[in-house]
Amino acid sequence: MVERLKENEVFSSISRLDGWKLEEDHSGIKKEWVFKDFSEAFAFMMRVALLAEKMDHHPEWFNVYNRLNMRLTTHECQGLSQRDIDFATKIDNF
Repeated sequence: MVERLKENEVFSSISRLDGWKLEEDHSGIKKEWVFKDFSEAFAFMMRVALLAEKMDHHPEWFNVYNRLNMRLTTHECQGLSQRDIDFATKIDNF
């Protein structure tokens, strides 16, 4: 079973991420991107999708044209886990 991060681990982990925001209830993190156009947004989504499959950890996301909103949470522990932080870090390194 995947363990939920403790409160102090959440704040420490979030501070190392680029632009990710902690949800009010601390159950997830979210980020928004604005790309030049739909093709650029979709190309980014494809890279994230391939990474998600490799990590077996999938985002919740919403895309309209050049905007992408993503939320990461771990349903198994009903909150943030190290898997979310690792995934966000890898996404930020694209």
